Amino acid sequence: MRKLVGVRPVLLAAAPFFLALGLVLPLIRFEKLYFFNETPSLVEIVASLWSGGDIPLALVVGIVSVVLPILKIIGIAAEATAAGGGTGSWFYRYAVPYLSKWSMMDVLLVAIVIAAAKTTGLADAFTQPGLWCYAASTIISGLLHSLQGDAPGPK
Repeated sequence: MRKLVGVRPVLLAAAPFFLALGLVLPLIRFEKLYFFNETPSLVEIVASLWSGGDIPLALVVGIVSVVLPILKIIGIAAEATAAGGGTGSWFYRYAVPYLSKWSMMDVLLVAIVIAAAKTTGLADAFTQPGLWCYAASTIISGLLHSLQGDAPGPK
């Protein structure tokens, strides 16, 4: 892992870039009856839940899918750019590992929705670029978190 430490700046730029794309690009495409298509993005899903009156669900999805990944990337970036490259802050030592445990939950939920749509015959469902960008952001931020421990610090 020591050799990968040199790519941290690239990964620090890539993680928020892919997260932003994952939030606004379509996650999934549903084709119903071959003439009606839907391709919602994560932001559109949260907005639709909110406007549809499912405010508690919109808040949960918004917090878990949007706010927590943003906080995780901010925490990792703050630690990576801190003087000495230390990993000593409370947020980094305690909060980021918990945020990491929930990182792939959204990707797995979309995969379950795709499988359910296909097996029930209600619609054909296909992954879209937003899901892949969201997954890439999650993987990159997890890699950054593991690389942070290998960061060269003051001797």
